[in-house]
Amino acid sequence: MELVKIHTADQWNTTIEHLSGAHVLQTWEWGQVKAEFGWEPYPLLWRETSGKISAAALLLLRKVGFGGNSFPLHVGYIPRGPLLNWTHENQVCRVLDDLEGFAREKGVIFLKIDPDLPLGYGIPGEETANDHQVGLAIRNMLFERDWIFSKEQIQFRNTVAVDLTAAEDNLLMRMKPKTRYNIRLAERRGVTIRAGGSDDIDLLYQMYAHTSIRDNFTIRAKAYYQKVWETFFKAGLAEPLIAEVEGQPVGGVVIFRFGGRAWYMHGMSLDVHREKMFNYRLQWKAMLRARAAGCHTYDLWGAPDVFKEDDPLWGVYRFKDGFGGQVVRTLGAWDYPVRRLSYTGYSHILPRILDLMRSRGKKDTQRSLSV
Repeated sequence: MELVKIHTADQWNTTIEHLSGAHVLQTWEWGQVKAEFGWEPYPLLWRETSGKISAAALLLLRKVGFGGNSFPLHVGYIPRGPLLNWTHENQVCRVLDDLEGFAREKGVIFLKIDPDLPLGYGIPGEETANDHQVGLAIRNMLFERDWIFSKEQIQFRNTVAVDLTAAEDNLLMRMKPKTRYNIRLAERRGVTIRAGGSDDIDLLYQMYAHTSIRDNFTIRAKAYYQKVWETFFKAGLAEPLIAEVEGQPVGGVVIFRFGGRAWYMHGMSLDVHREKMFNYRLQWKAMLRARAAGCHTYDLWGAPDVFKEDDPLWGVYRFKDGFGGQVVRTLGAWDYPVRRLSYTGYSHILPRILDLMRSRGKKDTQRSLSV
């Protein structure tokens, strides 16, 4: 098995879309977006002696500094990767060996991986919940190799995934009665859904900024989403859907699609006409369009770490749970510390930096709405 460090843009996506766990955050486009915001992408492939590519990782490096950037260091991150067959122990060991060696070669503080590998399905403690033995075995392997479960979980560890392979009527029947009712109610009350494009980016961001202020979560600056959305719209890997009532935009979603899966990553809504339940019709339309595009799974992107009513994500989870999906609990993000002293210091300082950035981000978002 050979590590290949260089690949061309036009071949990367075609190569990785058939690998186990293929994810939109491992696409060439994601690397190019992150390169605009301080990250350096390293697309890595592993080739068998037969010539077949069996594993891949889009690895991102970023310079960080302490003491006013007087001592520049780097961190590494593989978002929703690496991609490989986790049931093959020899392959897993080879990929981890190479990634650890790459991290040492680059002198990073630590390398973070975040594979889309299930630990189990369903809510723990419920009768329908079950463990995924491969995920549990990999978790044990990471412990044994001195990887550390990360305090900084960049992506959601848990999610709700809807199987789109059933007939349309069956998809509806899997949903909770209230969800089906609200989907039909939205249609009766005049909610229409249209596909958007790059011309709608300003509208999407304004609605997203409004949503973040109302629901008390932090988003990035407009330039970031403009770059992400434009890049993925042009590549045909994302599509915005906009809900309207009598021609007035009231909400939207941005759905990413790659490798047979779709992800609901960004959702936004205004306060008007919420009684018309447009968010339900938006999700249903997004599922149907993903299914028509050949997707077998619709990932609602995010569920609580702990399934209790006091969790901040509980209300959002209850909305998502109505669409008849299955809870998927994943491995989460793990760190391989190369410089342990620096890693310890970074881990203590980072939460304070993030809190400051979130505070500034909310103020910037509020200002953007007042312009």
